[in-house]
Amino acid sequence: MKWEWWRETPFSVKLLLSTSFMMNMGFYALIPYLTLYLTGSIGWTLAMAGIVLSVRQFSQQGLAFIGGVIADAFGYKGAMFLGLGVRAVGFAMFAFCTETWHFFVAAILSGLGGALFEPACSAAYAIITPEAIRKEVFSLRNVLGNIAVVGSQIVGTALSAIDFTYISLFAGAVFGVNTIVIFFLFPPIRATNTRHSIWESMSTVVKDKLFVRYTFILMGYYYLNMQVFLTIPLFVENVTHSKVNVGIVLSALSLFVILFQMKVTQLLESYQQRLTLIGIGTLFMSVGLFLFTFADSLWLILLDVFLFALGTMIAVPNLVDVVPRFAPKDLVGAYYGFNGYSIAIGGSFGQIAGGWVYDVGLRLQSPWLPWTICLVIGFWVAWMLHRMEQQTGQIGNDLKKIARS
Repeated sequence: MKWEWWRETPFSVKLLLSTSFMMNMGFYALIPYLTLYLTGSIGWTLAMAGIVLSVRQFSQQGLAFIGGVIADAFGYKGAMFLGLGVRAVGFAMFAFCTETWHFFVAAILSGLGGALFEPACSAAYAIITPEAIRKEVFSLRNVLGNIAVVGSQIVGTALSAIDFTYISLFAGAVFGVNTIVIFFLFPPIRATNTRHSIWESMSTVVKDKLFVRYTFILMGYYYLNMQVFLTIPLFVENVTHSKVNVGIVLSALSLFVILFQMKVTQLLESYQQRLTLIGIGTLFMSVGLFLFTFADSLWLILLDVFLFALGTMIAVPNLVDVVPRFAPKDLVGAYYGFNGYSIAIGGSFGQIAGGWVYDVGLRLQSPWLPWTICLVIGFWVAWMLHRMEQQTGQIGNDLKKIARS
């Protein structure tokens, strides 16, 4: 792929790409192994572990709307700095949890930090990245994120062999370093929302029926996506009887994205039906998950994971590129924040219901049950997004609100 666009990328965007890389390194070193720690060393059920993960998810995405509005009104650098610091504390706290409620406090702090920095970071990307190269930048962010995942699995596997405490401290330290980097190196970006109060901003987003509908449909996508943190690691361990293979599978998922993401983006560059692309990607993900029903070896699991990864390569660059096409220029953070409800609700439901259905499937000797539900959800998302695009026209051509001042 031609890389001329890289010369057009501002330094501040390149800095964001580097911090995104570090955030993925810390996040993925902790979260997959947190599930195994809670169900193994602590002795919780998978459903109970799913509740902790969903509390972290919902405390992040459930408050991200407010976090995005605050970032629009008061500036993106401050919101990122504060959020990264709070998450650093939350992740490090997992190392010292001894009671059930301790884990929930750590989960809430971790989520609250994300609610502050994630919408601000996404809005900063959209605002300071030239629109002509935005999809390439978001694709590269996905690639770098997955490179970080590979590195995190090496770190996570090594530290889990010693003690989970070190994984938690490592993740907290990574976010702590990011906090310092943002404070000293990231340039201030002035608040873009100078016309609306916080309540007016929130009201504008909620009244955008098309965007609310889009956010609702994406709940299905995030139901599937969240299985990476819950059912997939446990499934791999149950089938292969090896925790090392969990790291291999998650690393392979990332490696596929690293090798093929930019090529997939290039091949689909001329296809302007972005909503349909998100639906097609979601469908590929669901088929990959459904085929776990027949996977009885590491090699078959890796083949299914490739289909899942291909789906994310199709969907992810369009997911992040679509949001600013809905949003007025001064409310990009608020729109990204509200879109977080798709992760909050869909992701939380995916972790709670996904874990519960997986347990039920094992008890009923019906291992196909959780994966069949994933397939049905994938078809639903693909159909709904395709219908939405047919009804509204090509989103890349018809929605130009980002150009409004």
